[in-house]
Amino acid sequence: MQSLWNKKEASGVESDIALRVYTSQLLGRDHTLVLHGGGNTSVKVSATNIVGETEELLYVKGSGWDLETIAEAGFSPVRIAHVLKLAKLEKLSDPQMMNELSTSMTRAGAPAPSVETILHAILPYKFVDHTHADAVLAITNTPDGGQRIREIYGKDCVIIPYVMPGFDLARLCAQKFATESHGGTVGMVLMNHGIFSFGATAHESYERMIELVGRAEAYLAAHKAWQLPAPQSAPADRTLRLDICSLRRAISDSAGMSMLLLTDGTPKALSYACHPDIGVISQQGPATPDHVLRTKRVPMHGRDVAAYARAYEDYFKRNAPKAKQPKTMLDPAPRVVIDQEFGLGYAGRTTKDAAIVRDLYTQTIDIILRATSLGGWSALPEADIFDVEYWDLEQAKIKKAGASPAFAGEVALVTGAASGIGNACVEALLRRGAAVIGVDINPGIAKIFSDRTDFLGLCCDITSAQAVANALETGVRAFGGIDMLLLNAGIFPGGRRIDSLQDNEWRQVMQVNLDANLILMRECHPLLKLAPRGGRLVIIGSKNVPAPGPGAGAYSASKAALTQLARVAALEWGADGIRVNTVHPNAVFDTGIWTDDVLAARAKHYGLSVEEYKTNNVLKTEVTSRDVAELAAEMCGALFAKTTGAQVPVDGGNDRVI
Repeated sequence: MQSLWNKKEASGVESDIALRVYTSQLLGRDHTLVLHGGGNTSVKVSATNIVGETEELLYVKGSGWDLETIAEAGFSPVRIAHVLKLAKLEKLSDPQMMNELSTSMTRAGAPAPSVETILHAILPYKFVDHTHADAVLAITNTPDGGQRIREIYGKDCVIIPYVMPGFDLARLCAQKFATESHGGTVGMVLMNHGIFSFGATAHESYERMIELVGRAEAYLAAHKAWQLPAPQSAPADRTLRLDICSLRRAISDSAGMSMLLLTDGTPKALSYACHPDIGVISQQGPATPDHVLRTKRVPMHGRDVAAYARAYEDYFKRNAPKAKQPKTMLDPAPRVVIDQEFGLGYAGRTTKDAAIVRDLYTQTIDIILRATSLGGWSALPEADIFDVEYWDLEQAKIKKAGASPAFAGEVALVTGAASGIGNACVEALLRRGAAVIGVDINPGIAKIFSDRTDFLGLCCDITSAQAVANALETGVRAFGGIDMLLLNAGIFPGGRRIDSLQDNEWRQVMQVNLDANLILMRECHPLLKLAPRGGRLVIIGSKNVPAPGPGAGAYSASKAALTQLARVAALEWGADGIRVNTVHPNAVFDTGIWTDDVLAARAKHYGLSVEEYKTNNVLKTEVTSRDVAELAAEMCGALFAKTTGAQVPVDGGNDRVI
């Protein structure tokens, strides 16, 4: 543990709430302390209300906020007096508790207070910090964890046996703290859950957290359980994209919805997957109960999704009858997959969801391995995990969840994605919730949308079968499969009549516009067959197919041949649940080939102004890349679910086509 407190930074922070924000962010920066909304912090302050009365308020971390990025708006101000009265009740259900806490807030727009608000209120300290420190969890999750924790902290910390978060935990902590705390108490350990520190100032509470967790790390080091073994396993030397797509399809079918599957083939992941005792250590349970909300109770070891689902259903049947309220079973699909060939897989409805699963389980690996070295990994009994997974508060959240975006859990591959229509297709698909693999010969594709986790840009020469295979392998390992293929890449050479068309120019146009698309269709077909909701292929054709023009023989012929290939594919692939449709754009001028000079020259050739030239169609409207992309994206959606083999113009109306 290293303190991140910066005296210079802190000197410019004056109010208690601002200091609370500052040290909360310091805790959040260390992912061995908290991850993705884990942990919580609070501060007690006096404030004058609108009628001039002084009130004691507890500013506690609100639901949905992450400590690493929390701002003042992320804290919920609740009236301490009422919260302390709640703490004296004999019984209070968690839904009732959350209702009482929400109605005790002084700011209507504040987030829902932490479920541990009462616990923060009853602790007699101004600042309270709570983390799920990896080092502490590695010790508590061992057969003799309680004894070890007492050995480490002695009387400096109050030790609380595991109780599910909520009102009952707050009551127990109040009782134990009243009888076991003293003037030198600096913290509290919740077995199998986490650790608290407190202080009169934000600095004091923060530094105590660092010191307390540092003690746990030192204990692990002294018992040769801190240093993790160097990863040894090497990645598989064969292509795995078809295996991964098949696995993702099975997971999606089990979940009842399309799921992404992010795979991790790093040395750490592969070494863990190949651990000699992986079948035992991976099946004990999560590092802390709230992880179950993201990761399920245990990962799937291997690829038998049906067996995993049956085991999950049995787990539900064993524990649901013991619950106080009737429970509705969640989907039985795994969220973490352990595989000796590709390493680890993380399933989620979105890349954000899957990445959270990845981050939590990556930290869990370290905890498991350290606990194993210390004396054996031992998670909580499944009944305790079930109580958190099927918590009334979590069931309520599921019922309130809104509809997912149209392409949630699905993956699209777009060629020529760096600019023009291809780039617009990427944006249209991302807006609809898809994860997108964008390929382009332009190396700049890797930096486009670089701030998004749901886009992967790959530099690829699509005329090379090997380059295409490599791109597909990379893309599938990143997202789990391909549901939609949008073939947009192409070249449009300068105008040349047939009598002066050279062999090399003809071959180049055919190679890019036709042959490369054949390669992509052939290599993607087995992947599209495994799309959970059926594969979709959209071809970006051209008005030149139904209405060719002089000087564009190679381009017109290549697009006509590609359109005919698409028609054959629609006939052949229908039995595989893959629909194939074509969009024929015309005069799309917001692309790289249409510079101002070229536009001016072409308009002059036809005796038109630039504006007249750009709207030279039946509807007198300009056709943009986005117009084409929106139609292409819709062709992948529900409106075209029963359409295949179609050719749809998006050209404002062309008299020669009509």
